[in-house]
Amino acid sequence: MKSKFFLELSDIKAIAAAAEAEAVRNQWAVTIAIVDDGGHLLWLQRMDGAAAISANIAPAKAHTAAMGRRETRVYEEMINGGRASFLSVPGIDGFLEGGVPILKDGVCLGAVGVSGVKSVEDAQIARVGIAALAL
Repeated sequence: MKSKFFLELSDIKAIAAAAEAEAVRNQWAVTIAIVDDGGHLLWLQRMDGAAAISANIAPAKAHTAAMGRRETRVYEEMINGGRASFLSVPGIDGFLEGGVPILKDGVCLGAVGVSGVKSVEDAQIARVGIAALAL
């Protein structure tokens, strides 16, 4: 039997604090979502001024990144490259950049999804949050 790493509440709070600090530093109003390895929501934080729809988009990005074990940017690029059939994947709908998996030794522990600014900036916030774990 193998041992499995998982996110603890202290990890989630560290990710959220670092991601929020990055957003505040840049004056970006966003929603931050953190999910476990199964894509289940563990944390949702909608900052003051973030658009209401971002509270739906951020968890979808996080869910997609966790389930696919890769950044959502990859899916967005595939779809933009002409593979529109990928939009029919059941149960997945966060195909915009801004979802980043949390990986340790090649194993996905969960993901962070951010929504509210440009997609590349959403991803930047997610990566800064994940970097707080120093994996």
